[in-house]
Amino acid sequence: MSYSAFLLRFLMPPLILLAVMYVRDTRRAKNLPPELRGQPAWVVLLGLVIVALIYTTPWDNYLVATQVWWYDPSRVVGLTLGWVPVEEYGFFILQTLMTGLWWVWLARHLPLMEPDGLHRSSWWWKPLAVGAAVWLAAVAVLSMGWKPGTYLALEFAWALPPIMLQLAFGADILWHYRWLVGLTILIPTLYLSVADSTAIGVGTWTFSPEKSSGWWVGGVLPVEEWFFFLLTNILIGFGMTLVMALESQKRFRGLIEWAYSERKVKGKSNV
Repeated sequence: MSYSAFLLRFLMPPLILLAVMYVRDTRRAKNLPPELRGQPAWVVLLGLVIVALIYTTPWDNYLVATQVWWYDPSRVVGLTLGWVPVEEYGFFILQTLMTGLWWVWLARHLPLMEPDGLHRSSWWWKPLAVGAAVWLAAVAVLSMGWKPGTYLALEFAWALPPIMLQLAFGADILWHYRWLVGLTILIPTLYLSVADSTAIGVGTWTFSPEKSSGWWVGGVLPVEEWFFFLLTNILIGFGMTLVMALESQKRFRGLIEWAYSERKVKGKSNV
């Protein structure tokens, strides 16, 4: 199976279905709940696609350049940007759109909690501390050069900084919409894991046994690939929720006002 065939077989059908449902719900005036209308959904989706391409491209090129994973040249069209085939960039785009449209469908159809009483909780630092500890462990693995931990450590070192930033800003918002966030992450992760297992089984791409843990999910999927889908869908699910939530906009404006007032106070004290 070629990489293009993989995209057409596994990414395009759910994406087309979700796009059709998006248009149908829009025509039927099945709108997002008021508290999740911070921005037009299509604008947020486009923004996430751009961010995904910018942030993922250098990291993925490094993986291929250092032979953490590689692709069968006979199964791609032959056009590469850097070390990565053009189909890989297509995957970044299609996954982001698929998971993002899935979020929109869920937000339109799930019974969501009312935002009343949503205040910044005292426990917001706890998931942030866990993320920081895992990130430091990943950096330590890379620094020591422990080869079996290379792929997994590279994933955590790359994905956790933006995830920690999202948690620092709105862990309580994400928890408030936990069913929406959880299902946004879980279903695409499971689906892409099954699809990826098929591609690995037929040799569309391969992973270095020296730079992987050797742990497998279901005996067919490297655990690193499962974490890749999990982490990327966390980034998309967190991103959609935080950008679309009106509470986030209020919080962001408050931070800007606070920073501006602090700057004025410092300016006066220096006079």
